[in-house]
Amino acid sequence: MYKKLALVIYYGIISHLPHSRYISLTRNIRVWYVSKVLKFIPDRKNSFIENNVYFSNGKNLKIGTGCQINENVFIQGAYIGNNVLIAPNVSILSMSHNYQNTEIPMVFQGETLPNPPTIEDDVWLGRNVVVMPGITIGTGSIIGAGAVVTKNVAPFSIMGGVPAKLIKSRK
Repeated sequence: MYKKLALVIYYGIISHLPHSRYISLTRNIRVWYVSKVLKFIPDRKNSFIENNVYFSNGKNLKIGTGCQINENVFIQGAYIGNNVLIAPNVSILSMSHNYQNTEIPMVFQGETLPNPPTIEDDVWLGRNVVVMPGITIGTGSIIGAGAVVTKNVAPFSIMGGVPAKLIKSRK
């Protein structure tokens, strides 16, 4: 019950506090709330959360320290490492729709079981990236703007495109 009420307060008030790169008060309130009340971040040091970040129901969600999450990000569930940069309008998915039975409309087939992606330390997700369920993005990787990540990403990879493909390695 506590978690549900805390999420209602977050979505009703905290997530809508104005965005300002010049006034850190609203950003600090959001990070404090996500760290101390929702308990998604163990240590809020060097963490930033901008406005309109959606954490779904908060299940299957852990966020490391030093992460920067920009505005309009949707996180359905994920394990996010330390020092991760998430640009605006990123979607991180942990579930999808069932579609196997062609005799039943997909809208009535329900959702898959949660399979949260893992985003390891020091990853940068560019603007409008989509991370599909169950994916692991390796340490030090960069995912270019607009990419759709459908397969695991090796550490220190630079990926881009739809679906995301290796552009080059950082090592």
